[in-house]
Amino acid sequence: MKTIGEVAAELGVEAHVLRHWEDVGALTVRRDGNGYRIYDDHALEQARTVLKLRRVGLSLPEVTAAMSPTKSAAQAVVRAKIAALESEVVQRRQAIAFLQHTVECRHRYLDDCPDCATFVREA
Repeated sequence: MKTIGEVAAELGVEAHVLRHWEDVGALTVRRDGNGYRIYDDHALEQARTVLKLRRVGLSLPEVTAAMSPTKSAAQAVVRAKIAALESEVVQRRQAIAFLQHTVECRHRYLDDCPDCATFVREA
């Protein structure tokens, strides 16, 4: 059993973050007779999962849905996040290609380059 302060320190987050996760339903923590939060192994593992899902880009509502007891609902959220991340990767690669061209472009001004104009016209 651990306190909220111990769990916060172990995970590298502030205690208010853990309280917020609990408030929005992403984390379930038992209370002792005095109302203090008690983190057992299950709650600690759940907190680690929330943290990992947040670090890979899920919002708290997405985290809550991804931790749904219904596997199909959880998978739908994760699949949607994967699609969004893959789209971001494509956009980043296009940005890198454009910027790489501008670094290597033989034209003094980008407006003078037909290749730069092609990049600019692409969506």
